[in-house]
Formats: sequence, C-alpha cells, structure tokens
Amino acid sequence: MHPAPSIIVFTVASGLGYGQAFFLGLGLLDPAEPATRVSHVLALCLIGGGLLSSTLHLGNPQRAWRALSQWRSSWLSREGVMALAGFLPLTVTAALSIFTGDFFWPIGWLGSAMCIGTVYCTAMIYASLRAVQSWHTPLTPACYLLFSGAGGALLATFFGAAGGTPVILTGVAALVLLLAAWGTKSAWRKRAQALVPASTPETATGLGTIGRVRLLERPHMTENYLTREMGFRVARKHARKLWIIALLAGGLLPGLLVAGVLLLAGEGGRIAAVATLMASVAFAAGLLVERWLFFAEARHTVMNYYGG
Repeated sequence: MHPAPSIIVFTVASGLGYGQAFFLGLGLLDPAEPATRVSHVLALCLIGGGLLSSTLHLGNPQRAWRALSQWRSSWLSREGVMALAGFLPLTVTAALSIFTGDFFWPIGWLGSAMCIGTVYCTAMIYASLRAVQSWHTPLTPACYLLFSGAGGALLATFFGAAGGTPVILTGVAALVLLLAAWGTKSAWRKRAQALVPASTPETATGLGTIGRVRLLERPHMTENYLTREMGFRVARKHARKLWIIALLAGGLLPGLLVAGVLLLAGEGGRIAAVATLMASVAFAAGLLVERWLFFAEARHTVMNYYGG
C-alpha cells in the first residue's frame, strides 16, 4: 500500500494527542501547573492537526463531512463521530485547567474513555479490511492503542517533570506500555511475515484448477488509482533496516531514558524534563518509521490482477 504522508502524520499525531489527553483526563498531573496547561493545549493541537492532515488524502476534502452519516456500518464514520464528540469533554477539561486550575473528574474520565474509543475506531478502519491480510487481525487495534498509550505516558512524564512534580507513576506506565507496544508489534510483524496469501492469482481468477496462472497483459497500460495506492512495494532488506531503526529509536532509547529518570527516584526537575523530552521525540520518530512500514509492507489482494 502507498504510505501517504498525510495518513502517517494523522495516525501518529492524533495517536500521541489522544494518548496524552487520556492521561490528562485521569487527573495525574496538577491542573494548576503551567506545564499541565501547556500539555492540554498541545494534546488538542496534536489531535486537531492530525485530523486535518487526514483530509489531505481525500480527493474532495470539502465532502469529508458526509462520512459522518455512515456510522452504522463504517469504522471511518465512527471514528469521525467519536473524534468530534470527544472534543467536548477534552476541551472542557483543558479550559478548567487553563482558566481556573481545577480538575473535574467525571468530565476528565469521560474524555479519557472517548480517547480510547476514537483510537480504537481509527485502528479498526484498517483491521476490518479483509483485502489486506496483514492488517486483518485483533493485533492491529492492540498496537494502535498501546502505541497511543505509550506516547501519552511519555508526554505526561515530560510535562510532569517540567512542572517539578514526581513522575514515578507516569514513568512506570511509560515503561510498561513501551514494552507492551513493541512486544505486540513484534508479534504482529512476525505474523505478517509468516502469512500464506489467502488470495492468489489462481483463486482470484477461478482458474486454479487448470494450473498456475500468470499475467499475460495488465488490465491497462497507464497508471491509475489502484496501481498508485495499492501497488507500492518495499524491498525486504530495506524494510528490515527500517524496522530496526524504529525499534531502537521508538523503543530502546525512550525506555533507557525513562528508566534513568526513575532511577533518580522519579523526581521532577530540569534533568528529568530534558531526558523525558528526548524520549518523547525519539518515540515519535520511531513511530513515524513504524507507521510508514505498516502501510508500505501491506499487500492488497487487488494486485493479483496486476502481477503483484
């Protein structure tokens, strides 16, 4: 599949934003701290920016609102509905922190629950596609949720440290979620590489009883939407290198930095803030590479008709 930059930015930015908003909604940071107020603004900017980025992939972005009407059958529509509905409690929680320094747990917890629901809907857009065999697994939403949670925990740890508050709870959560996220992703990738294609040129054409089917001539000579979006291929050796980069940048380095902060008794301060900021940036970079591979390595069954 074509790894469109707009979709990669959307899934990474919104995932980080929802993860951060989830921890803010739990009330783990002091709402009166200036760092917490900045954190609320950043979370909303990541969510809003990510959602706006997703519209760049549409042929007619001005018609994006029509997708909201199909929530009964479409995960894309459900994601849009959840995202818009979730803005209300997230904005109220942010406003309380920014203008009054208060936290109202019923609204905060509602916002956190809607963050989980929105990220799940985003993941199910891909997990529900039977035509992309590697995506069609419960491991896909598990990866999306865990990566979002890990990124949110890292950002919560950074803003907690910047505010001078103890970060033991968010730091431990970040380590646990990092381990769970990359462990689940490793299992997802191992499954994807071991897959035996359920759809082949023989099954797609119904000519398998005659023998092996090979392409004599493509359906058309010029490039079209299908070949652009579904026909992208990445060399296995390059994919392996990129996977290692993603694992080191997004998993090992943030884990070591957060572990170092916790060894300092989990206290906030300048050193802890710098270390957790570096961990958050490294994680985001690794996640961008992971998400690029998620799309680039996917194989759509329609390519059976194009010799793919």
